[in-house]
Amino acid sequence: MTTLLSSLKVTVRPADGSSNPLILRREKLLTKLGQQKILATALVENETHTFYPEKWVKDEETGEREKVQVPKKVSPWFYKRNNRYYLEVRSGNKPLELQKGMHAIEVGEEEDLVSTIETIIEAVVAGELDPLLTKGDKPGTKKNKTNGKK
Repeated sequence: MTTLLSSLKVTVRPADGSSNPLILRREKLLTKLGQQKILATALVENETHTFYPEKWVKDEETGEREKVQVPKKVSPWFYKRNNRYYLEVRSGNKPLELQKGMHAIEVGEEEDLVSTIETIIEAVVAGELDPLLTKGDKPGTKKNKTNGKK
């Protein structure tokens, strides 16, 4: 007797790639760089941009939960000094040290901001920033605890 299940190809469950901390950090950085690209585009076009992430809130009248969009302030990673623009790639609200003692990228004119951010996005996708994303552990991990030694 042939069953319906025997006609299907059964296999082992594939590993979930989302549990890899490096991939998670890379995806988070790409999301933030996408936001910076939008902010840079708005600056070049002399416009303002507000991000509206979705948030679940409970309606006090009906008691039902509904999804609403709330404005969120996103600070730019680029700034202007001495008539030149600079960009810092940030992870965990700290600038990444791209080279020894150097945290900023000299962009030049504001028109070059978007292309510079696109180059950084390509570098992240290619894995060039992986050593910087894995450098050091988060506070509270075993390697950072002193075990009472001074």
